[in-house]
Amino acid sequence: MTRDSGNLAWRNLLNIRRTPGSLVASVVQPVMFVFLLAYVFGGSLGGASYREFIMAGIFAQTVTFNASFTTIGLANDLQKGVVDRFRSLPMSRVAVLLGRTTSDLTTSVVSLVVTTLCGLAIGWRIRGNPLDAVLGYLLILLFAFAMSWVGAFIGLVARSVEVAQSLGLIWLFPATFISSGFVSVAAMPEPLATIAEWNPITSLANSVRDLFGNPTPAGLPQPQGWPAENAVLYTVLCSLGLIALFMSMAVARYRRAASR
Repeated sequence: MTRDSGNLAWRNLLNIRRTPGSLVASVVQPVMFVFLLAYVFGGSLGGASYREFIMAGIFAQTVTFNASFTTIGLANDLQKGVVDRFRSLPMSRVAVLLGRTTSDLTTSVVSLVVTTLCGLAIGWRIRGNPLDAVLGYLLILLFAFAMSWVGAFIGLVARSVEVAQSLGLIWLFPATFISSGFVSVAAMPEPLATIAEWNPITSLANSVRDLFGNPTPAGLPQPQGWPAENAVLYTVLCSLGLIALFMSMAVARYRRAASR
């Protein structure tokens, strides 16, 4: 299965050369959000300290939004009959999905590099120690892998590129903005504050801030509650839980789709 997954991941990466638009979108998106949030909103919300605060949220948002590429990619393979050709080959059905999620993890790495460079350009810095910084990036990639499995399941449910484009994006905006990515959870009204407090995107943003040494600005309410106090642990548990849940759901859905 590992070899099959690797071959399919390589196939997906080669397809980027033929359709570079998806890679361009994954690069342009973080650039747009970094400069938009830093300079349109940042001046009235804290200036330099707010720019450092939002970078963790943009990292979290970037890898979450990349799940839409998995959604559209799988829906495209289904619509064009590529999945039917894979079914005729002697390979594990899990390999098709694992190849897709692995290749899209590579896209997330590229997005993280671009986001990091944009952050450095606006004055953001990693102020923690190097080991914590490495752990921060690994935590982001773990969450990105979990989000790609969410995207894989949605893509298999959609079964067409047009539907996948809608379903792949419609949940992303509330999921990322009802979080501590860009504002403090304590400033939100109920029940949004409770939802945001337990949102794994919130815990990822809080974890990255802690690991990168970018504290919440003094003018914003400090995060509280068990998810905030155990942000790294909660993010890891949520990521593993999402992988286990949506991997099993995606594999079951893929078996149904491939048997038709």
